[in-house]
Amino acid sequence: MEVVWAVGQLGAAWLALVIGLVMLPSALGISLGISEAYMWVLVKTLEWATIRIQKGGYPFLSQGIIERDETPMEKEISLLHRADFEFSHIFYFCRKGFEAIVEDEVTQRFSSEELLSWNLLTRTNVNFHYISLRLTVVWVIGVIVRYCFLLPLRFTLAAIGITSMIVGTTAVGQLPNGSVKNYLSEVVHLTCSRILVRALSGTIRYHNKENRPQKGGICVANHTSPIDAIILTNDGCYAMVGQVHGGLMGIIQRATVKACPHVWFERSEIKDRHLVTKRLREHVADKSKLPILIFPEGTCINNTSVMMFKKGSFEIGGTIYPVAIKYDPQFGDAFWNSSKYNIVSYLLRIMTSWAIVCNVWYLPPMVRKEGEDAVQFANRVRSAIAHQGGLTELPWDGGLKRAKVKDTFKEEQQKNYSKMLVRNGSVGSLSAETDIGSVSQL
Repeated sequence: MEVVWAVGQLGAAWLALVIGLVMLPSALGISLGISEAYMWVLVKTLEWATIRIQKGGYPFLSQGIIERDETPMEKEISLLHRADFEFSHIFYFCRKGFEAIVEDEVTQRFSSEELLSWNLLTRTNVNFHYISLRLTVVWVIGVIVRYCFLLPLRFTLAAIGITSMIVGTTAVGQLPNGSVKNYLSEVVHLTCSRILVRALSGTIRYHNKENRPQKGGICVANHTSPIDAIILTNDGCYAMVGQVHGGLMGIIQRATVKACPHVWFERSEIKDRHLVTKRLREHVADKSKLPILIFPEGTCINNTSVMMFKKGSFEIGGTIYPVAIKYDPQFGDAFWNSSKYNIVSYLLRIMTSWAIVCNVWYLPPMVRKEGEDAVQFANRVRSAIAHQGGLTELPWDGGLKRAKVKDTFKEEQQKNYSKMLVRNGSVGSLSAETDIGSVSQL
């Protein structure tokens, strides 16, 4: 009985400490300087570790496995076929094939971003062997701090934040629609998001706040992780649009939609898409409603690139407020590989990292130009986000994360390749009237 009493007292003291020093200051939007001190010590430790690694004979690693020749294929083919065909010409195509297999620019975006140097976490590019006793001691201390102190602290804060979100939004959802309900919903979302950011040891820098999304508008951002929404909600409230999930994520979705007009849909049901578009148009038409938050890539990308934006978000109308989010991988991997980890496993991974550090840029609002279709508008917004965030802009559909390339797309590439050959006189005796469509089947 005494043991139970002692454990209860210890638990109460721990909870009081967390609430008093972390939860309440975060809910009120103030800082006691603890996070800043932790980040200063962390940065200095990682700088020291990097120097030790370099002295141990492990220089900074270059990005990528292979070094590509960026010369356009059409130009290389024109140079290749100036002379008569030689058997050695096939090596050019073999090289291109090996490059695509070893390191293509699509599938590598669906795995964790490669690091230039070890950050004293488990994930790294190289299996570093023993370097020095001091580095080993620091790594062991880091493991103890992350798993024995930071993980319990973060878990406690996350449990408080998620429970508060579910209970708060459910309670607010019982109120009649009106200004009071909207105000309390914003307070609950903002307060709980701040607690959850502290649960991740989040350090976020918001730039150009004068461009923050306004009511009746559409906020469009690149997508790395489910915590993108928490990162943005920490600085303002949004009505969110996204796919229906199961498990813990599903519980949160069902609770929050009671207090705020979020739009959750089934990606596989085409009828839902038309309903979603209709609801979004109605939402945008009401200038008193919160801005809609949309991630038009449709899936999480690993923080190095911005992939194709789905055009549906840009057919609704209204003002688009682009936002660029860029995480610092040195402190933790924010990318969610949903094909490999469920949401609980993912949260455990980031809660045992050092911290979540990111920059958020609010870009000037954009509207669709006269004569500009939805695809062109989407590409223009994507380019602005990629440029601001220092991300690579890729035309590929993020749906390739789970689906194979469509046959029609393969045929289109075959036709383009055939046109290159015909234009450069590389098809041998084929005349100019050769049917390019038939050549593409060779």
